Amino acid sequence: MMAMVNLSLPAPAKSPSRPPPKLSSLSPVPLSVNRPVNFEPLRHRLIKHLDAGHLHKAISTLDVMASHNAHPDLITYSLLLKACIRSRDFKLGKLVHSHLTESKLELDSVLFNSLISLYSKSGDWTKAREIFESMGNKRDLVSWSAMISCFANNKMSFEAILTFLYMLDNGFLPNEFCFTAVIRACSTSEFFPTGEIILGFLVKTGYLDFDTNVGCALIDMFVKGNSDLESAFKVFDKMPDRNVVAWTLMITRCTQLSYPSGAIELFIDMVLGGYMPDRFTLSGIISACTELESESLSLGKQLHSWVIRSGFASDVCIGCSLVDMYAKCTIDGSLDDSRRLFDRMENHNVMSWTAIITGYIQCGGRNMAAIELFCKMIEGPVPPNHFTFSSVLKACGNLCDSRTGEQFYAQAVKHGFASDDCVGNSLISMYVKSGRMDDAQKAFESLFEKNLVSYNTIVDAYAKNLDSEGAFELFHKISDFGVEVNAFTFMSLLSGASSIGAIGKGEQIHARLLKSGFQSNQCICNALISMYARCGHIEAAFQVFNKMGDRNVITWTSMITGFAKHGFAARALEIFHEMLKAGIRPNEITCIAVLSACSHAGLVSEGWEIFKSMHKDFKIAPRMEHYACMVDLLGRSGSLREAIEFINKMPCTPDALVWRTFLGACRVHHDKELGEHAAKMILQQDPHDTAAHILLSNLYASSGQWEDVARIRKNMKERNLIKEAGCSWIEVDNKIHRFHVADTSHPQVQEIYDKLDEMALKIKGLGYVPDTDFVLHELEEEQKEQFVFQHSEKIAVAFGLITTSRPKPIRVFKNLRVCGDCHTAIKYISMATGREIVLRDSNRFHHIKNGTCSCNDYW
Repeated sequence: MMAMVNLSLPAPAKSPSRPPPKLSSLSPVPLSVNRPVNFEPLRHRLIKHLDAGHLHKAISTLDVMASHNAHPDLITYSLLLKACIRSRDFKLGKLVHSHLTESKLELDSVLFNSLISLYSKSGDWTKAREIFESMGNKRDLVSWSAMISCFANNKMSFEAILTFLYMLDNGFLPNEFCFTAVIRACSTSEFFPTGEIILGFLVKTGYLDFDTNVGCALIDMFVKGNSDLESAFKVFDKMPDRNVVAWTLMITRCTQLSYPSGAIELFIDMVLGGYMPDRFTLSGIISACTELESESLSLGKQLHSWVIRSGFASDVCIGCSLVDMYAKCTIDGSLDDSRRLFDRMENHNVMSWTAIITGYIQCGGRNMAAIELFCKMIEGPVPPNHFTFSSVLKACGNLCDSRTGEQFYAQAVKHGFASDDCVGNSLISMYVKSGRMDDAQKAFESLFEKNLVSYNTIVDAYAKNLDSEGAFELFHKISDFGVEVNAFTFMSLLSGASSIGAIGKGEQIHARLLKSGFQSNQCICNALISMYARCGHIEAAFQVFNKMGDRNVITWTSMITGFAKHGFAARALEIFHEMLKAGIRPNEITCIAVLSACSHAGLVSEGWEIFKSMHKDFKIAPRMEHYACMVDLLGRSGSLREAIEFINKMPCTPDALVWRTFLGACRVHHDKELGEHAAKMILQQDPHDTAAHILLSNLYASSGQWEDVARIRKNMKERNLIKEAGCSWIEVDNKIHRFHVADTSHPQVQEIYDKLDEMALKIKGLGYVPDTDFVLHELEEEQKEQFVFQHSEKIAVAFGLITTSRPKPIRVFKNLRVCGDCHTAIKYISMATGREIVLRDSNRFHHIKNGTCSCNDYW
């Protein structure tokens, strides 16, 4: 039983000292005569002020009475306290408590309960418990209920449940308020099992069958504690008296658990059932509409019309939801409707500001506008909250502007958000995007309380920076600290494994997924398909795909992309047609994947057919990426004139991506004239485009125009443009081994070069002739031969030959496109050794076996 503590009451207020009155001002009545003062009019005045809702005037009257050492009765004090609690003016409530202490009145249970409620709702649970423990035998069911609710509201679930059990031990039978409070305390994953036990007790008492508040608390317990929407629906269906609050709660929880269509169905049932939605219902259903994948804007506009007809057009809460809906559901990427609605709002609160700022960030390319809006916000009367700061830090991260972000973070600290996880996690992300991993690590370590989002943010950061070792090390730390990982953690690790081709680590994560019960998670399965495909094991990716019961457009697109990158165009097109038969509508990314498959296999007619069907059959407006795919398709097939005609007829101005793709095709087919034109068009848009300079330099080098090569390299040096160094790597025994051209830094360097010399002799005997055109430097022919055989991909293959067993394929990865000579040499190596070699370059996969490649020498 909780220890009994004496009630600590505030010290009596001292009457203000007054100077002694002058004799001339005294009444002529003799001092020996005492006239009793009648305080009844003051008491009536106090009650009158309370009835009229003038709380401050009532407290002033109480002060007057106290100055004459007079006090109202317990009933009046009770009315005063309840008025303070109702108006949430806790400061005045504590002043009433002070006067009550001075009165020396013996408190009854009603006043004690009001005091518990006052301190509970003001967040002072310590004082509330002190009052509760001082009550002794005056505690009634309301007292216990108020104390349980106090702990539950202050996120002290264990104390709330313990108090509930003490109440039972003291012989009190819980009512609907006790059950509601203790169930609310069980609405966490930690205490959900306890909630299920209390549910059994609740069913026996019969409260579930008639009390709406208990039903709502149970819905929250199933959703928040176990993400169990099915059980929440069972409770909702069992509730005989469903009010607007219950309908709104169920609609909101459907949206939060990513079931917006269910929320829409509930809303329709609610309206058909004769219930009139309030501002909270409309706000919730607009948010649900925002999460729908298709036709969300049309439905959102209908709801907007309903809002206007219902007289809620000026409601700030609904206005925020509409701003968010128009920002997220925009078709053309324009925020005009969202901004227009925001500007028309009569009153703005922090939510409306945050919604429009976040909208600009999510829309893409509007980060500077988001920062400008934030600056405008902080000049006005509405202070930003932690979500606003989190959003503007994301904008700074997207712009790689960590300096401005640090200024905003300083503002966040001034506003008291230094210890907020949301702000801290965004700061980490900002540093990561700005390339400041050391600062990101420091920000992570300085977090007051690291949560799962914090760990996920830094794990994802290491994964995206190709530091899989760092990501996996942090993953093990998460497990050591007892933090339960979620789907995002595994997705980040799978992304890290796939980005560097670490299939061993990817398989380890797959095994952990099976143990953790995530094997049926759709997002996880999509990430597994991508991981296996990008690590060169396309059949493993296809196995995951075949075992999936519920596939979405991302699933199909991932599989199509995998087959396309591996050069299996026929299988990519087959999956695409299966997708259409399954009734899944392709999106823009799907079309890019299919066009890419056609491009890699030289399927020109099929590519044209799909490109034309985009708008005709799928209502998808081609983006710049789609035009670039068509240019690549035509250019690879050697139809350079047709490609340039296609570019000139584009309905929009071709960007650097399109021209860069065309320039690459000109380099492959040695068309200097068209290549120079493409480079000129790129450099007009961006004089600092490194890729354009390099491609044009390579074009000149392949034609032996060394003076032009020198001129371009000098120009690059003057502009401080640095070419990315070629690098190849291979995973052996879960460790990544990296190599650069002519690399001698590896501990096994002697063995590697001995194997290279051995392979050089063998493949030359089979007919291999070094293609020195791929040496882009002016050297002697013998030097060129030596140089070309020391390319990083050949070194990685040699290392694979001496460290991996024969049945396993050798999987090599390169950050740039594989050169033609390396491609030819590796084909001969596969013949000489009988080994299968899978090579992933920046563009595609090459499955090389017995002297042939899956790309059919077309890449």
